[in-house]
Amino acid sequence: MVLEGSEPKIWRQLSVPGNMTLADLDRIIQAAMGWTNSRLHQFNIEGQVYGVPDDEWIEDLPSLPDDEFTLDAVLGKEVKNFLYEYDFGDGWQHEVEVKMVMIADEMLYSWPMCLAGANACPPEDVGGLGGYEEFLEAIQDPLHEEHESMRRWCGGPFDPKGFDVNSANRDIRRWLLEAE
Repeated sequence: MVLEGSEPKIWRQLSVPGNMTLADLDRIIQAAMGWTNSRLHQFNIEGQVYGVPDDEWIEDLPSLPDDEFTLDAVLGKEVKNFLYEYDFGDGWQHEVEVKMVMIADEMLYSWPMCLAGANACPPEDVGGLGGYEEFLEAIQDPLHEEHESMRRWCGGPFDPKGFDVNSANRDIRRWLLEAE
């Protein structure tokens, strides 16, 4: 999956079982990206929207409950691309490409994992792509008037090229343990 509009590209390659619900896929994406899953999300698959139904947004975001549908059920054998959106305020849109469907081998891998990726995920609540660009300008320039406040806000140094597959998988495993 690729975070749309990111340059250089921010992407993750995931392996997930087909019997996983879309709600669980959301949590795996969150863990792999490094976000906190503190905002609404939705999947748009073949024109159908799946997410967490919200009475406040019922007119704007009609959706089916994502915890009631598995990947196998919504993707079938034909769907090769779909959209995932996180944080409607920041508008993080991801193009998800299904590269391969395999029969799960319980002896090798039947759990979700991050296989690869590139570049750090923008910090939560940074303000979309425009806010992220402004954040990067400030964080990378020690003379920028917002440099120190941005460092404090994000918790210290920030490397926009930083991505660690081991950390992503550690976060995925942590979520799996909490979900049990």
